Amino acid sequence: MSFTIAASVDEALAALANGARPVAGGSDLVVGARHGKSPLPDAIVAIDRLAELASVDSIDGELRIGALATHAQLMDHPLVIAAATGLADACALVGSPSTRNVGTIGGNVMNSSPAMDTGAPLLVLGARVELRSATATRTVPIAELWTGPGRNIAATDELCTAIVVPSPPARSGSAYVRLEYRRAMEIAVVGAGASVSLDDDGTIGTIAVALTAVAPTIIAVTGLDHLIGGVIDESALASIATAAAAQSTPITDLRASDAYRRHCVGVMARRAVEAAHRRAAGEVISVPVNRAFGIGAAR
Repeated sequence: MSFTIAASVDEALAALANGARPVAGGSDLVVGARHGKSPLPDAIVAIDRLAELASVDSIDGELRIGALATHAQLMDHPLVIAAATGLADACALVGSPSTRNVGTIGGNVMNSSPAMDTGAPLLVLGARVELRSATATRTVPIAELWTGPGRNIAATDELCTAIVVPSPPARSGSAYVRLEYRRAMEIAVVGAGASVSLDDDGTIGTIAVALTAVAPTIIAVTGLDHLIGGVIDESALASIATAAAAQSTPITDLRASDAYRRHCVGVMARRAVEAAHRRAAGEVISVPVNRAFGIGAAR
C-alpha cells in the first residue's frame, strides 16, 4: 500500500486521479477496515493538513463549510449555530468526543451512510456539496448525492472540498434529534432533522423533514405541503409523525427491529419539528436538542 501526505489540494487531486483514496480523520475508513467491512485501499492520500479545507465562512450570505471542518469545530461555531442550528445539533451527537475531534463533515457526508447524523439536517437546509477533480469543479444538491448505503454520485477522482448551506429565511429554525441508547453512539438507530420558517402572522411558511437510518439513504418526508399556512399544533405534529413512519423502510438488525424504528422515527420527527418551530419563533434552545429536551441516555 502506498501512502502520500498532500501538501496542497492540487497534490491531493493528482493522487486521486492516479487511484488514491483520500483520508482525513479516518474515523470511517480505518474502523471499517478493522471490522472487516472493506479492506484498506492500495493507495491513500492524507488530506488532513490542508488548512484551506477546514475553514467556516459566510460568503455572499451563504454558509461555506470546508470539508475538513471537524464535528467538534462545528457543534459550537457561531456561524453554524446561527444559520444551521440543526447541523450543530447533529455534530454534537456524532460518536464520542474523540470521534468528534477527528471526524470531518466531508468524510461523514461522503461516507454516505444512511445512519449518519449530519445528513438529515443538511438535507432539510438545502445544502450543496462541492466536488472537485484535477480538471473541473461542480456543485451537487445534497439531495442528489447519495444513491445507496455507502454509495454516492461522486467520481473516484473527485474530492469533496466544501459543504454550502443557503442563507435561511427570516424567522426560521432547524433542529436534529435522534434516539439514543447511550451517549457515545457512532451511528444513529433512528433520527430526524427539521427546518421550519414562519410568516409574519406566525403560520408555517416552509417546512422540511428528513429521516436518518430508516431507508437506504437519508430521505426527505414528502406530502407536508398541506401544513403551509397553518400552525404547529398537536394535529400537525401527529400528521408529521404518521407521514414519517409511513414513508420509512427500516431494516431489522442488532440495534433495533424494523417495527421499533418505524415507530420511533415518527416520534423523532415530531420532536425535531417542535424544536425547529420553537427556534423559528425566537426561543433559544441550546445545542444539542437531545440534551435540552432530555431525549435519550442520561450519560
